[in-house]
Amino acid sequence: MTFSADAWVPGPFGLDALRGSTVRAQRTVLAVAHHMTSATRLADVMPLLETDLRVAVAYTAAPASVFTGGVDRHLRDLGGLVVPWRQAVGTRWDLVVAASHGMLENLHGPVMTVLHGAGPGKLLPRLRGAGPAAARPVTGLIRERLVVAGRVVPSSIVLAHDRHLEMLEHECPEARPVAFAGGDPCLDRLLASLPYRKEYRRALGVRAGQRLVFVSSTWNGDSLLGRRPDLLLRVAAELPRDRYRIVAALHPNVWAYHGKRQVMAWHAECRRLGVRLFPPEEGWRAGLVAADVLVGDHGSVTCYGAALGVPVLLGAFPEDAVAPGTHVAGLGAIAPRVDWHRPLAPQLEEAAHAYSGRIHAAMRGAISSRPGEAARLIRGEMYRLLRLPDRERPPDVEPVPLPLPGLSRAA
Repeated sequence: MTFSADAWVPGPFGLDALRGSTVRAQRTVLAVAHHMTSATRLADVMPLLETDLRVAVAYTAAPASVFTGGVDRHLRDLGGLVVPWRQAVGTRWDLVVAASHGMLENLHGPVMTVLHGAGPGKLLPRLRGAGPAAARPVTGLIRERLVVAGRVVPSSIVLAHDRHLEMLEHECPEARPVAFAGGDPCLDRLLASLPYRKEYRRALGVRAGQRLVFVSSTWNGDSLLGRRPDLLLRVAAELPRDRYRIVAALHPNVWAYHGKRQVMAWHAECRRLGVRLFPPEEGWRAGLVAADVLVGDHGSVTCYGAALGVPVLLGAFPEDAVAPGTHVAGLGAIAPRVDWHRPLAPQLEEAAHAYSGRIHAAMRGAISSRPGEAARLIRGEMYRLLRLPDRERPPDVEPVPLPLPGLSRAA
């Protein structure tokens, strides 16, 4: 089902909220997904409210990104009540929650934003054009998206680290008063999953004596996949299948922009050779917990892997795309690079000796300055904005789900 421009979805919000309500909620909340990456982060955050009988939650997809492909279907597959954007902007909400920026100024209600990756660490890709080059802002902290027509759009900005507050002060000082360090819910869930590592490995078919190699690529031409489109085929052809199991995660923007059918077709041969390609929605986090070594780039998944204790090899790392002084730059300063002119297997074995527990702990500390507290802090802020008392029971930090059985090698 897709919505036409004039479609209208009835639900417990707006002027007719009580017409069909069985449970009469006191507050209405809109969760806004700009792309699949933000939608998956909302899946970490919205359950903190959705179990409260006082609150009714609806979802919408903001047409503010070139990577919106698949978002509407994903939201409906989650079972959420999905309203078209035109209806969302014509309705008053008690709270709007988003994991990205863009067009939020069109919504009626206090806006709270959370990060959708491992924190601001990249510079915005420079726009093509004939004009002179200018300084590039840090992604996630872009002033033109935080301030519109002389007004700071969010009422609350949740950042993961105290250092991010300093970065925001530099990039957009007007927004600093509404920001606070609330931790990283994704990192907290990954760490809570570590006791179940054997279960994740079993679900991924890792046998005794095998090493699980996780290959990760962010999006754009300077990513690992952008630099080496035949990456997964080479890894699959080079590593003996009796000794290595290979899983791979491509940034959701790759799937959204090129389409699932195309991405699967491009990787048909390497999947035939045994590579398990995670879908963009979920699965990669289970693979990360299970991994023995990771080949990645400057994307968030690589940083999360290093924070979990996984030895990381950088297959690509565009220095000019990384914001200086960030956790991404810190990883780039210590992580060994893949030498693509050498056999890969010995480099994977050598990677384990390049790290220590201290280095992994430092990466965890660089991503979040509120370890284990994200669910509590973010939930408390949402209730503050809703003008409702928080619940007495502290929120649970749930382990990430097992990878879906449909994660197959076949097309």
